[in-house]
Amino acid sequence: MRKLLPILLVSFTAFLFLIRLFYLQVLNENYDEVSTNISVRKVYDYPQRGYIYDRNGKLMVGNQPAYDVMAVPLEIKEFDTLELASLLKLTPERLETQLQKAWRYSPRLASLITPQLTKKEYAYLQERMHKYEGFYIQKRSLRDYNVDHSSNILGYIAEVGQGEISQNSYYQSGDLKGKQGVEEQYEKVLRGERGVKHYLRDIHNKNIKPFKEGKFDTLSQKGSDLHLTIDAELQAYGELLLQGKRGGIVAIEPSTGEILSLVTAPSYDPDLLVGRKRSRNFTRLWYDSISKPLYNRALQATYAPGSPFKALTGLVALQEGVVGLKESFNCYGGYSYGRGARMGCHNHPSPVEMVTGIAHSCNAYFAQIYRRTIEKYDTPQKGIDVWQKHMASFGLGDYLGYDLPVGSPGLLPDSDYYNRAYNYPTYKWYASATLSNAIGQGEVLTTPVQLANATAAIANKGWFYRPHIIKSVAGSPIDDEKYTTKQVTTIDKEHFEPIIQGMHDVFNYGTASYLRVPGIEVCGKTGTSENYTVVDGERMQLTDHSIFVAFAPKENPKIALAVFVENGYWGSRYAGRISSLMIEKYLKDEIERKDLEKWILSNTLEDEYAKPYSGEPFKINQ
Repeated sequence: MRKLLPILLVSFTAFLFLIRLFYLQVLNENYDEVSTNISVRKVYDYPQRGYIYDRNGKLMVGNQPAYDVMAVPLEIKEFDTLELASLLKLTPERLETQLQKAWRYSPRLASLITPQLTKKEYAYLQERMHKYEGFYIQKRSLRDYNVDHSSNILGYIAEVGQGEISQNSYYQSGDLKGKQGVEEQYEKVLRGERGVKHYLRDIHNKNIKPFKEGKFDTLSQKGSDLHLTIDAELQAYGELLLQGKRGGIVAIEPSTGEILSLVTAPSYDPDLLVGRKRSRNFTRLWYDSISKPLYNRALQATYAPGSPFKALTGLVALQEGVVGLKESFNCYGGYSYGRGARMGCHNHPSPVEMVTGIAHSCNAYFAQIYRRTIEKYDTPQKGIDVWQKHMASFGLGDYLGYDLPVGSPGLLPDSDYYNRAYNYPTYKWYASATLSNAIGQGEVLTTPVQLANATAAIANKGWFYRPHIIKSVAGSPIDDEKYTTKQVTTIDKEHFEPIIQGMHDVFNYGTASYLRVPGIEVCGKTGTSENYTVVDGERMQLTDHSIFVAFAPKENPKIALAVFVENGYWGSRYAGRISSLMIEKYLKDEIERKDLEKWILSNTLEDEYAKPYSGEPFKINQ
């Protein structure tokens, strides 16, 4: 019996192994076994990303094939390092670094060695891959841009980092992911779902047949196509007009909140961040700390809003009942207040009331009605908070909630802000301490998209939809309540009529009378904003910013926009001309005022931007 015992034990153990093998190979239907079985190789099928179209169906972003060289560290056999490095156009040191990185990620899983080979490189390398066991080529798709603009809207795709992999189990080493713009915001929609095939391997690591006859295989699913609200032709025209300048343009369709144009300048051709050239080009763009082409001025830059803010100052004063429509104020070149302080004003007819005050952009008029608004209440704190609530209802002082990943809330000060600024209650402060808010030159800061949205709210006589960039996903219009629910301001509808008339008269006889668009009734407001910077530790005043807001037509408006041009002298000089041309381009398609267009295209502000470094003097309040 003792002699039979070892034989029985061995036989029993072999029997158990056979049963287990039968279970694993035939009976087991658990997908977890695929992941733990080292004899199974996963081969991923990466889907095409969704296409991106403009509002009129013009293709802006498609796809092009690309090929990545992958490696599974445990499967690599001895190979000629110098030869493979040469084939991959890598240095031997770089190849070694990539292989070490692959080992650290996982010995058994595939890692990216070099990405995005061209068709020609792929064809040449494919014939030689049999010499390098453990290496293989995986097909992907890269972006193919049909436009050379809109980089700040579209974004780009790049390889995921280790942090992104650890945070999201969907991604693996070498995967591509949307960065910035629409590509980032709508990554889950655009990326689709990758497919996977499982193969049994032999002892030489060769695929011999599908695992479980393909039971666990999945097909890739192409990403959903997006239609943007952007008008590609208007966007391209806006970027053309801002060449040689810095600033932003935001145009919105008032009736829907759809963003028609979102221009930031300087910008860059989105094709620069495609393929293997992406890394060096991104580095160059990133380190350009002077012109900042990666900085989205339309969404992130904050500026004092200047005189366009007077329209809102007038609306709040009317709502608070502190001024009559026909009540007039004299302007003697400005407004004097408290302890010899004085707010200057340019030359214009006097006296003025609400409509003519807007048309002529009278500082003295709006300073006085602002002061009345604050002093209506028992304390300046209460008055400021009431004023702040009205302004906030236009979307100022906070993120608007648009569907792009970057932005700035700007600044809309309340009583707490001024209490801290003036160390209250140690030092008292009064309405006169905040008087610059009346003309958009105080502590208030706005982004171009905020000011464009406020202009759309005026065009709509008291309401707006949140600005958004997506029109439809996979052919279905957006149904997100965030973008389909009206936001109503605190100003009653009847108070908008005189403000709109005043903005219309800006073009009839006011500060932009030479910018009229033939055949279109335009309402607008010029603005000049003081501009400061720090040079060698000293705060210096630079050439003023040029600002303009407008909407058209006056009745049933189709477009509302805000234009900021840094160091642009005064409102109508650059921003006003650009606004006028953008409106003409959108509503009439063809530009009739070729002389105006020629002036903008032939004049740049590069010399102004160089002055902080050249030491040349600035033009202040020209």
